[in-house]
Amino acid sequence: MYLTTDKKREIFAKHGKSDTDTGSAEGQVALFTFRINHLSQHLKKNHKDYATERSLVALVGKRKALLDYLKKKDISRYRAIIAELGLRK
Repeated sequence: MYLTTDKKREIFAKHGKSDTDTGSAEGQVALFTFRINHLSQHLKKNHKDYATERSLVALVGKRKALLDYLKKKDISRYRAIIAELGLRK
């Protein structure tokens, strides 16, 4: 599997408050971004995989909702995670 427990811990340690802080918005956005990037690469090779395409659209929607929440609650945290992950161009 592409997303192991160690990889999740690494993502949460880098973007969350600690490696066990799986509930923070920043950690969730970072995890969703990792998964979105992986699914995008998969769809480049398997363009007829519509189930994966649907999952990708759902993940993008979840990430957008979390980013909207962060933007509304704490703009500095929002700007930090956007810059860290390089999401907006």
